[in-house]
Amino acid sequence: MRHIWTMVVNDLRQRVRDKSVFIYSLLVPLSLMGVLNLAFGGLGNESADLKPATVVASAEDAGQLGTALLDAVESLQIMDVTVRRVPGSDVRQETQDSGATLGLVIPTEFTAAVTSGRAVTVQVVEGDQEGLEKDVLISVLDGLLDQFGAGAVTASAGGLAGLPPSSLAGLGRQTAAGPSTLTLSEGKASAEQLSLRGTLVAGQTGLFLLFTVVFGVLGLLAEREQGTLARLKSTPVPAGSIITAKALVGFILGIAATTVLLVVGTLLFRVSFGSPLVIGLLVVSVAAAATSMTFIVARLVRTAEQANVAQSILAMVLGIAGGAFFPIEASGFIATVMDLNPVGAFIRGLGIWAGGGGPADVAVPLAVMLGFAAVCTLASRFIPDRGTRT
Repeated sequence: MRHIWTMVVNDLRQRVRDKSVFIYSLLVPLSLMGVLNLAFGGLGNESADLKPATVVASAEDAGQLGTALLDAVESLQIMDVTVRRVPGSDVRQETQDSGATLGLVIPTEFTAAVTSGRAVTVQVVEGDQEGLEKDVLISVLDGLLDQFGAGAVTASAGGLAGLPPSSLAGLGRQTAAGPSTLTLSEGKASAEQLSLRGTLVAGQTGLFLLFTVVFGVLGLLAEREQGTLARLKSTPVPAGSIITAKALVGFILGIAATTVLLVVGTLLFRVSFGSPLVIGLLVVSVAAAATSMTFIVARLVRTAEQANVAQSILAMVLGIAGGAFFPIEASGFIATVMDLNPVGAFIRGLGIWAGGGGPADVAVPLAVMLGFAAVCTLASRFIPDRGTRT
């Protein structure tokens, strides 16, 4: 075992001195992440920044509910709203002249109508200002008026039940101005999907992992071409140890590069993938799957140049099919085959964990990647080694 780690350390030292591993494993993918984020990152914003809005409203209703309606609009937490109170006859003109977002005309009998169960109309004047703020305010007003409508219903029901008129107003006012029976709290759904930025970071990380692990094969082929491999085989070192050492080099470089890309991508592009422990398992599994392909490549090619070409083809095919650049929609047998893609399983695993899934949910992507590694490693044992024929 000691001689294996000696070869691994020696190869890693050579790769660190060779700047190409930093260029192809870190600099290129980070640059591509930045370009893709500039091109498409804006499409993946999960929230919109609402601009300050102005509501021109009548202040003629001196009752409790009219004041409560305006106070509720002005105290919204999701956006900054300024309520400008003017006479009801001036609301429409003031809304148009000032460029306000909305105009609101509350009738003078608003409180009395709500507390007595009579129908009442609140007029909304839309301003010329474009944007999401107008729709948000209208939705908020609909919700508030629905709550006030509950007060009118309560007052009407009380009248039908034979309650004295003196108590109907207080009952309706209490229902309309009181807290809602049902409340809505914002939370994060377990969508088990990454945001667009998160998909770009995870996808490019998985894609360039396939380019990184090939450095172990390149070291093996370089020693074969230079005659160093033949001298190593003439020593007491088992031939299997040499292959194991080269595979470990690619495996270690893959884990290191993948970890750096995920960390830097998280910091630069403001994405989160969740707990590091499960992410570490996903990284180790996808690195094992990627490294297993190099066993097949090493047996099929004769030179380092052929290895680069073969690995590049495999990386691009698996990367694109796995969703490294954009999600791929498929169904039937094709979808089943694509689900066995280690790059797709890696992205899916990160999405499950970041989107609220549990450890049991991540077990399927982990099984796909580890199963892929086992199949490729086993298949490489039955492929003739073309390099031994040169």
